[in-house]
Amino acid sequence: MIDVAVLTESEAIRAAVDPVRAAVLAQLAEPGSASSVAGHLGISRQKANYHLKILEQHGLVEFVEERPRRGLTESVFRATAQSYALAPRALGSCAPEPRRLDRLSSGYLVALGARLVEEVGDLARRAAAVAKPLPTLSIDTEITFASPADRAAFADEVAALVAGLAARYHAEDAPNGRPHRLIVASHPIDTTTTDPEDPDDRPT
Repeated sequence: MIDVAVLTESEAIRAAVDPVRAAVLAQLAEPGSASSVAGHLGISRQKANYHLKILEQHGLVEFVEERPRRGLTESVFRATAQSYALAPRALGSCAPEPRRLDRLSSGYLVALGARLVEEVGDLARRAAAVAKPLPTLSIDTEITFASPADRAAFADEVAALVAGLAARYHAEDAPNGRPHRLIVASHPIDTTTTDPEDPDDRPT
């Protein structure tokens, strides 16, 4: 089982977002049967079996084993991932594309995030198929800026630092070099005290 699977096929996405099937997937983070799923969700065993077959058809659950139960044999399944994300390309021409957007817009940041899901999801799936780790770097932190001026100064310093590091380590002509994508992003955090009309433009 992998940590996060990125779904790319529209049929698999439709299967996963169905409320009952999504609940089945959540139950099968640990191996279970149609009977155990039915008991937890308060549905019939037949209905649980029906949803399990659809999920298995689209690769969202996998067979684990058979085990005896009350004189019968029942099949045990588990989800193929701890959680799932939806690949933007499932939207076809409506999927966000950074190259079509203003680099200073919030839409551009959303498009970058969508591309990140797409690219890392594909790479993680391929790495898992050959049992190899995927080298990644993630930094996630929260900063409270005293003023918009401080926020702007911070952004300038981060941009200069990243540019300097990129210039130092970028080796375009290295024979065995492998390109990596680096994204640095910042956005306000929605809190109960934030003004919904203007979440960040406070007077200095």
